[in-house]
Amino acid sequence: MTAVVLGGSHTGMLAAQALAGPAGRVLVVERDVLPHGPTPRKGLPQARHTHVLWSGGTRALEDLLPGVTDALRAAGARRMPVTSGVVALSPHGWYRRWPESHHAVLAGRDLLDATIRARVLADERIELLDGTEVLGLTGTSTAVTGVRVRRGGDERHLPADLVVDATGRGSAAPRWLRALGLPAAERREVDPGLAYASRLFLAPRDARTGFPLVNVQPDPRSGGPGRNGILLPIEEGRWLVTLSGTRGGHPSPDNALFGRFAREQLRHPLIADLIERAAPLSDVAFTRMTANRRTFYERMPAWPEGLVVLGDALAALNPLYGHGLSVAAQSVLLLRDAVRRRGPGRPGLSRRVQRAVARPVDAAWSLAVGQDSFYPGATDHGPALRDRLVAAYVGRLLYTATGNGRVARRVTDVTSLERGGGTLLAPSVLLAALVGPLRPPLKVPPLTVRERKAAGLP
Repeated sequence: MTAVVLGGSHTGMLAAQALAGPAGRVLVVERDVLPHGPTPRKGLPQARHTHVLWSGGTRALEDLLPGVTDALRAAGARRMPVTSGVVALSPHGWYRRWPESHHAVLAGRDLLDATIRARVLADERIELLDGTEVLGLTGTSTAVTGVRVRRGGDERHLPADLVVDATGRGSAAPRWLRALGLPAAERREVDPGLAYASRLFLAPRDARTGFPLVNVQPDPRSGGPGRNGILLPIEEGRWLVTLSGTRGGHPSPDNALFGRFAREQLRHPLIADLIERAAPLSDVAFTRMTANRRTFYERMPAWPEGLVVLGDALAALNPLYGHGLSVAAQSVLLLRDAVRRRGPGRPGLSRRVQRAVARPVDAAWSLAVGQDSFYPGATDHGPALRDRLVAAYVGRLLYTATGNGRVARRVTDVTSLERGGGTLLAPSVLLAALVGPLRPPLKVPPLTVRERKAAGLP
């Protein structure tokens, strides 16, 4: 069996690894010429912004590539305990830093991708065709048999028993499927008009190791734009800082205005205070491609054999919530298990996989659109009644989590993608939400004396 994976980024490389055993031969087709090592590439502008690999995704990643988390840490990535390693201002006040319940891996996206890429491409069953453009699928409405590609001026056909589309937000799968005679799939978009501005800093010397992640969250209930700031401690003693704002509240791409937005537009000036004492290492990177966009391929009345769509090509999530990498890893794990269990050439495999990967997508999609639909202009009609009821309950849970460690753990079960949203409906959680916080609200950010001193704060 031959598999062709379209896209050589995070999702594509993991898919290639997942299929290398069952398929025997895997071709990875990538438009860019991929770099050697953790250096930027043209086709991944979002790499300049913050990324988080939550523990639900880390576990899937480790299952696919045993030992890769140790390799990431050896290369400089941080293992951040949740929530003891997080200083976060919620819409309802500062969270306490409860004992560790989960974790996240923090690193620059280039380091994440390069570490995974090196492990995958060391497998002799996997071949990379980079600098190669995908022109379309071959086959019929009932079965995909390969892809047409172009490299330089030469076009060729790559026959395949299975094609995986992992080309990201720019996926042309809807057009390719129409060309095969299939009807358009249902699509939904929730776009709060978020814009991202990120800048890299060298942390103060004493804050280059062990410093917490800092997150100043927006308040979707305010009725106005949501403005968010996150400071991510990554490799080499650096802080990657991303500021964002929804429609009507965008940050500026101007270097000179970066700190001003952090101080004047966020709900607390902590991030501004921190970066004022750090040394800028880069210009501001700016992007607007952040809408939640999902294609419901699993609902199509017919689906061709030999095609699977994964990652951002299936559901592109607002990066504010940091779930894209983790959902992709969980989805690829489901692909691998289905191929192993049923065999690579079994009829109905592709449809079964497409329905299976909808499950981790559903969890992250609900978390994102449940918040974003409240921002002005995000949808044509605003949040539905169900969205309002769910948001009211989740808001009560978040408020309770500021002063109840057990509820905070249940919430992080879901946000870390370790458990589904149903865990928040357990009778004990419902009762705790009714009671509310057990401890009084914090009046100041929960930084330790050592952390304040290390960052140069009074």
